[in-house]
Amino acid sequence: MSVAKRQNPLPKLPSLNKSCFDEKMLISLSHFDRNQGQSFVEWEKEEILADFLEKLRDFTELTRSEAGQTKMLVVYGDFPTNSKFKEPSHTPRDAEWCRIKISGKVRIAGHIIANVFYIVFLDKNHEFFISEKKHT
Repeated sequence: MSVAKRQNPLPKLPSLNKSCFDEKMLISLSHFDRNQGQSFVEWEKEEILADFLEKLRDFTELTRSEAGQTKMLVVYGDFPTNSKFKEPSHTPRDAEWCRIKISGKVRIAGHIIANVFYIVFLDKNHEFFISEKKHT
């Protein structure tokens, strides 16, 4: 019995030899924290889940370099000290913490490894990295 070749094979996974800054961004929920922030159900009720999904679709069309240049991705480095969230024990100790802005005060916070953004928190009130208000 022969196996037919796929008409449209899936794209190859990013090569470890290429720079992660040249690969399109990927999303993972494997480090999502269900104990802090909001749930996807809450975001759906508040009518921000669709915006979240649209933003993620746009995000995955960019490389890490492009996401940083457009300010869609802001990398903080260490877990922020001025946060209402606590660093989960299930995330890597050397995680490079960052956020993606959805709209207004709405953010998703997580960490990045190579070209993979691990969503850890849904943050509708901008409480992951608390900054001083501008223009007030």
